[in-house]
Amino acid sequence: MSVSAAEHLARGAAGRHPELPETTSGTIRLDLRDGGHTDHWYLTIDRQDVRVARLAEEADLVVRADREVFDRMAAGRLHPAAALLRNDLTVQGDLKLLLTLRRLFPGPPEARHPRDVAGSPHRSVAR
Repeated sequence: MSVSAAEHLARGAAGRHPELPETTSGTIRLDLRDGGHTDHWYLTIDRQDVRVARLAEEADLVVRADREVFDRMAAGRLHPAAALLRNDLTVQGDLKLLLTLRRLFPGPPEARHPRDVAGSPHRSVAR
């Protein structure tokens, strides 16, 4: 069973993220709508360190969507840019932080690292 966005944010998003560019800094507020209720998650990114809080403060980027959309992103089944293009989420502020958000959620469950694929003895070589 996949982890919900709230569970991922509470347990796995805070800490050091070496996959983030060292120059990335800013704040992101995620507004997860669920019926008539909205949960707010506030991410502070300082280079490769991420802090997570439950705040409704102003942020450099505010991302709003239904909880189900965030849950799909947390499961690696939806890329934030694709969700934006489909109008599944709305953003306000610094859009370059939206792609940072993708790095904080896990990738697709069936994805493999390119180095693993390149080293595979079963890869075919086009001639």
